[in-house]
Amino acid sequence: FWDQFGRIIVGVLAGIAVIAVLYVFWTRSRATNESAAATRLAEATALFWQGEYARSRDMARQIAEEFGTTRSGADAHRLMGDNAHWTGDFTTAIAEYRIYLQKEKTGLLADAARRSLAYSLESAGQNADAAKEYEGLVGKCDRESSAEFLAASARCHLALGERDAAIKSLRRLLDEFADTSQSTLARIRLAELETAG
Repeated sequence: FWDQFGRIIVGVLAGIAVIAVLYVFWTRSRATNESAAATRLAEATALFWQGEYARSRDMARQIAEEFGTTRSGADAHRLMGDNAHWTGDFTTAIAEYRIYLQKEKTGLLADAARRSLAYSLESAGQNADAAKEYEGLVGKCDRESSAEFLAASARCHLALGERDAAIKSLRRLLDEFADTSQSTLARIRLAELETAG
């Protein structure tokens, strides 16, 4: 048996050993890259919170370019979007949030990026897309935020001249989130829309 299959067995075992060694090196390299990217991203985030948007943006861009395959590299796009949003560059913010959301589809940060994307879309006058994003966030955050999203959705629909869609958003807010701070203003706005129609 060994004379007939020995070389094949040794070849297979050698192949498995090479694959195992490569996997260990790849895993270590990836962990090292993620650690380096996370450290630099923390610095860029600190700059953002200090109001140094240009420096934060530049550092985040470098992280995204150098460590694009890591989670922190993906998160750098979210941070670039935040920097752009707070400096009024809504077009760039929208693009960066969308890049981030292509890589990170679920989780708390993804929901935060969707929220920021909705605000950027509305600020850029893209009310149809903004309304869709706001409505998609309802129920993913706390009740107060969900009510805020429905109020924002109604605001976007009104900007588009879609009175019925705005009424629908406000009614949903009052039906599902009547206990929130948004409900009083929603009742007033709904009454205005219904009497004007």
